[in-house]
Amino acid sequence: MAADLSIVVAGQAGQGLATIANVVTRILKNSGYFTFTTTELMSRIRGGINTVQIRIASQPVSAPVNRIDLLMPLHNDAIAHTAWRTSSKTIVFGDLERVLATSDHGCVPVSLPLLELAKAAGAPGAANMAAAGAILGALGVPKTQVGPVLKRELGKKGAEAVKSSTAALLAGYEAGQGKAPSVNLPLPKPRKACKANLLMTGSEAIAMGAANGGCNFIASYPMSPGTGVLTFLYHHAKEFGIVAEQAEDEIAAINMAVAAWYAGARAMVTTSGGGFALMTEGVSLAAMTETPVVVHIGQRPGPATGLPTRTEQGDLNLALYAGHGEFPRAIFAPADAAQGFSLAHHCFNIADKFQIPVFLLSDQFILDSVYSVDPTTLPLGSQVERHVVVTQPDYRRHTLTPDGISPRGVPGLGQGLVRVDSDEHDQWGHITESYETRIEQHEKRLRKADAVRTAALPPAYVGPKKPRTLILTWGSTCAAMDEAWRSAPTPGTGWMHFSQVFPLHVDAISMIKSAKHVIVVEGNATGQFARLVTLETGVIPTIEHHKYDGFAFPVEELALFLGTLREKR
Repeated sequence: MAADLSIVVAGQAGQGLATIANVVTRILKNSGYFTFTTTELMSRIRGGINTVQIRIASQPVSAPVNRIDLLMPLHNDAIAHTAWRTSSKTIVFGDLERVLATSDHGCVPVSLPLLELAKAAGAPGAANMAAAGAILGALGVPKTQVGPVLKRELGKKGAEAVKSSTAALLAGYEAGQGKAPSVNLPLPKPRKACKANLLMTGSEAIAMGAANGGCNFIASYPMSPGTGVLTFLYHHAKEFGIVAEQAEDEIAAINMAVAAWYAGARAMVTTSGGGFALMTEGVSLAAMTETPVVVHIGQRPGPATGLPTRTEQGDLNLALYAGHGEFPRAIFAPADAAQGFSLAHHCFNIADKFQIPVFLLSDQFILDSVYSVDPTTLPLGSQVERHVVVTQPDYRRHTLTPDGISPRGVPGLGQGLVRVDSDEHDQWGHITESYETRIEQHEKRLRKADAVRTAALPPAYVGPKKPRTLILTWGSTCAAMDEAWRSAPTPGTGWMHFSQVFPLHVDAISMIKSAKHVIVVEGNATGQFARLVTLETGVIPTIEHHKYDGFAFPVEELALFLGTLREKR
C-alpha cells in the first residue's frame, strides 16, 4: 500500500465538511502532495453524521481506507459513528467534550477549542475553517496558499467572508501547530509535479470528457448522483458551446437527446437508475431509428429510492437489458475520474460510428470523490469522430450494408430526405409490415454487434501470461484492488479489470476460458458482471466477492480477500 495519512472529518450535514475538505485538499495539492477525497453522506439536509476522508499519499491513490490516523469530530455523535475505524494510534482533534469521549475508544485525545478559536478571531460562524486550519497546522503544511485558496473557494460570498474565514483558519492553524509534537504524523515528501495536477470530481471529469468528445447538447432531469454532470455542463455551457436543458422529466430528456442526434448534434443524458428506468422506451426508439445516443447512469443502491447518497454497482443488468426488442449496444464503466474523462469522449465516438445506444456506468463513489489528476494523462487531443454523410436525392437512411451500418444523414445536409420512424421500416424509412423487410432490417441492425465487439476496448491486465487463477473487476472496484494487489501480488494469479463491460473483448474471453479458476469482485449482491461473464464465455466463476452495503470497497477489505486466496492455494 502507499505510504499515506488518512484524515477524517465527521459531523452533521450543514457543518461545512465539504468546505473543510475543499480548502485542505487544495492547499495540500498546491503544496505538492497527492490527495484523494471521498465522502460518506446521509440522505438529509441537516443532521445525521457525515464523514469526509482525505488521503495524503506518497504516490497517486484513488481508493478509500477504513483506517483513520487523524480524526476531527465536529459533533458528539461523530465519535461513536467512526469508532469501528479508529485504533489506539488514532489522534482525535476537537473541542474538549468531544475529545474526552474518545477515552472509551482508546484514541489519542488532543483538545482544540475550535468554536472558541473562531469566536476569538471574530468569525463565530467559521468553526469549520478553524478545523481546517488546525489540520494544516498539525501537519506542518506551509500556509502560503491560505489566502489564494480561500479567495477561490469562498470568493463568491464576498470579501468580508473571505477575511473572517481566513482569520478563523489562521487561528486554528496556530493552535494545531502548537500541538504538532503530540500529533507526530509525518507527511510524505512533497513533489513539484503534484502542483500541476487538477483536482476534479468524477462528475466534473465525465462532463469535461463529454465536452471534449464533441457533446453539444445535454438534456436531463435532476437525480443524484448523476446530476453533477448536468450542473457542470450547465454552468460552463457558454464556454463549451453546449446547450444544457433541464427537461420536465426523464422521458422528455431521452427523447430530446435522440431528436438532437437526429438533427446532427452530439447529445447525452445523465441520470441514475431510477431515472433511467423511465428512459427505456426512448432507448428502444434510438435503436429502431438507428440514432446514436449516450446515456450516463450514476449508480446508487436500489430498488426504488434505496440509499440515494450511497454507492453500488447495481445497474449493469439495467443497462444491459433496457429496452424492448433486440438491438446492439455498448457499455463502459470508468475506474476513476481520469478514465471517466477518456471514456466519456470515447462513448460519443462509438455511438456516432455504430449508430447505437452507448451507456456510461459510473457510481456515487466516483462521481462525488475528488481526484488529483495529472493533466498530461487526459486525452485532450483525441479526435472527435463524426460519421455523417452529405445526402443525395436518392438517399436511403436504412440501406442494407454488409456490416449493418447505414450511411447516416441529417436533415438539411444534402439533397436527400432523412426519414426515421419508430415502426419497422424499409431502406427509405417508410413504415412496413412486410415480413421479408422485417427480417432484412432486423438482421441488418443486429450485424452491427460484430463490429461493436471488434472495436471493444481490451481490459487492463496484470499477471502471468497464462494465469491459473484470474481475478476480474470492473468500474470503480479498480482503485482499491490495484492498491491491495500492489501490496502483495499472488504468484500464478492474474488480475483483469474491465472498463468496457459489454461486449467483452475477444482476447479477454479467450483468457477467461483458459484460466482454471475465475474470481469476480464487484459491488452488488447478485453478481451481475459474473453472470455477464458466464453469458459471454460459458465460464462459471469459482468465487464471487460481493459488497452491497452502500460503500465502496476499502483497500483493507480487498487486501484481506487476496490474503485469504493466498492461504487457500
